[in-house]
Amino acid sequence: MKLVLIDDHPLVLQGIEVVVQYQQDMEVVGTANCGEAGIKIIEEFQPDIAMVDLRLPGEYGLDIIKKARQIAPQCRFIVLTSYTNRADIKRAMSEKVEGYILKEAMPEEILNAIRLVAKNRTYLDPVIMQTLLSQDKDDPIEQLTPREMEVLEYLATGMSNRDIAATLYVTEYTIKKHVSQILDKLELADRTQAALYAYSKGLGQCSAG
Repeated sequence: MKLVLIDDHPLVLQGIEVVVQYQQDMEVVGTANCGEAGIKIIEEFQPDIAMVDLRLPGEYGLDIIKKARQIAPQCRFIVLTSYTNRADIKRAMSEKVEGYILKEAMPEEILNAIRLVAKNRTYLDPVIMQTLLSQDKDDPIEQLTPREMEVLEYLATGMSNRDIAATLYVTEYTIKKHVSQILDKLELADRTQAALYAYSKGLGQCSAG
């Protein structure tokens, strides 16, 4: 099977390449350290699986995956991350990613994840599973819909309603409604408080790896 790796950490890319190079059933056909280059490689090689870093500098891995699905519909995607916060997991689940694995996973776990996803199954890192099973239902953020989570993520990066609307291909009025619902559910006074709250939950920190 053909693999593409998108991550801004050279050691992560090299580590996975080393693990994969000894496997007869898989091959890394391209790597990239940003979304734009990753999209080009996916379009060129039409891989079976793409492993995408959740947080690239100034970019969010799930946004890259959305774009990539349009140009490589047969490709299946595994999120590669150091983050285990529920907000990210919830977003990933809403995007129906096929795999979610932590960067500190053992080599055999990474290979197992790749092979399971290649067989049209879903792989969740055991740590991620534990996080999901221990969800605090009293946490207000659990009340948000996937779309509201998406808007909250953009609020955390400081985007205006107009910019968020353009990014999500909806009207500015729709975004205002989402923001109002978010503030109501989280019992916050304004979008600045929402942005700070979101950042405290690990959202909007796209410069981290």
